[in-house]
Amino acid sequence: MNLKPLSAALVGAGLAVVGTAGAFDLPHWLKGDTRVAAAAPQPAPAAERVVPPVPLIAAPGQVPNYRAIVKQSAPAVVGITVEGTHKMSAEEQGLPDGMEDDPFFKFFRGMPGFSQRGGRQNPSQPFKGMGSGFIISADGLILTNAHVVREAKDVTVKLSDRREFTAKVLGVDTTTDIAILRIPARDLPVVRLGDPKSLEVGDPVLAIGAPYGLEQTATSGIVSAKGRSLPGDAVVPFIQTDAAVNPGNSGGPLFDGSGSVVGINSQIYSRSGGFQGLSFAIPIDVALKVKDQIVATGKVAHGRLGVTVQDLNQSLADSFGIKRVEGALISNVAPGSAAADAGLKSGDVITEVSGEPVLRSGNLSSLIGMAAPGERVKLKVWRDHAERTVEARLGGADDAEKKVADAGASGEHGQLGLSLRPLTRDEKREAKLDSGLVVEDVDGAAARAGIQTGDVLLAINGKPVQSIDQLKGVLSGKPKSVALLVQRDGEKIFVPVKLG
Repeated sequence: MNLKPLSAALVGAGLAVVGTAGAFDLPHWLKGDTRVAAAAPQPAPAAERVVPPVPLIAAPGQVPNYRAIVKQSAPAVVGITVEGTHKMSAEEQGLPDGMEDDPFFKFFRGMPGFSQRGGRQNPSQPFKGMGSGFIISADGLILTNAHVVREAKDVTVKLSDRREFTAKVLGVDTTTDIAILRIPARDLPVVRLGDPKSLEVGDPVLAIGAPYGLEQTATSGIVSAKGRSLPGDAVVPFIQTDAAVNPGNSGGPLFDGSGSVVGINSQIYSRSGGFQGLSFAIPIDVALKVKDQIVATGKVAHGRLGVTVQDLNQSLADSFGIKRVEGALISNVAPGSAAADAGLKSGDVITEVSGEPVLRSGNLSSLIGMAAPGERVKLKVWRDHAERTVEARLGGADDAEKKVADAGASGEHGQLGLSLRPLTRDEKREAKLDSGLVVEDVDGAAARAGIQTGDVLLAINGKPVQSIDQLKGVLSGKPKSVALLVQRDGEKIFVPVKLG
């Protein structure tokens, strides 16, 4: 399945999930990145207008009062336009052979950095984008998607009454695809927020946004499924609907039958780039947790257990002696992680997290990812044909991508001078690599040797590098020189670095 942020451009051959931001929308390829724009704590919002509830459906089989929902809530739905400059990667400038047939291909026509003729373009390219959002406080707080505003230098919000404001991006969390904006206005109309947990499959829903720039467009449908875990978006338990959303709908609200917002429209599943019956919304409770962190601290932190998991099937369940084909099977435990400290092992099946059942691997990712670093969780684990309880103290998502500057020994051997992080899942797929460390900054000996920002470090002295600790281990011997194997623009080269 190809799951992507919605975009206004056509998608190449193969399946694609596209983000709903509009033409020239920003790509959403760095899912593991949780860096946000710094923001000072904001004052408490002004008194908000109370949105009266729309009369509920009178009886099963009857449709909601869509006219009343739109009349009451559409004034709080906004259009968002962005401008900025995008620095393209090597893959964007010249796609590797066969990438256009990759079902998870995210760089498609109309997006920054992609040439319709497959040729190279300038390293940096200006872009314009569009999307939707909605006002949640009368003093100008707005929710939208991260992929709508990411990398934007100028963000403009257009209200339903045609007033326009320059918006400040308080913070962006790409892990959940949530962004928080603020505009300098008061006494604004607001939406009423609902409870996505009350939704059931088959319930009616309504979407409002600006598909293809057509402002205040309303479409309806039903809830098709709940708790969907999409590739690259494992933290979010998406609401799947068949409400028609298209490029430009990104960040717009999804209403339930009573007129309460239960989700943020974010992605579609498509062969063409347009709506084909499968839309995905971020539950509003997930978005509000992110909003609270950003408004309070300007950043977002996600819990990390440190395991690689997969779904059970009947054969695996029989092999492990578990009666129900439910749970998250651990295939790998990261050294030094919260899972390793708690004694979890490959072959364990996690069936519950702090009282919440884990039916599939995606449930575990969502429950852990929305927890706070440092939080203690109780895990029910199936091991050796018996159930046991394990307590784990979660780490932070940043623990897996921590940088190491001045990786070499100081003194007579000098400095290696690299700032590194592991490749994300999407980057591995795009670069067709199983492992590697991305060079985020370079100086000292490495810079003099010709190492560049954006290079992928694959090996040192012929030994594959899968973690920063492995690199430290080689450098702990204080060698006078090292040979670094790096990948640059799709080509692998050895670069000798003198440390003495």
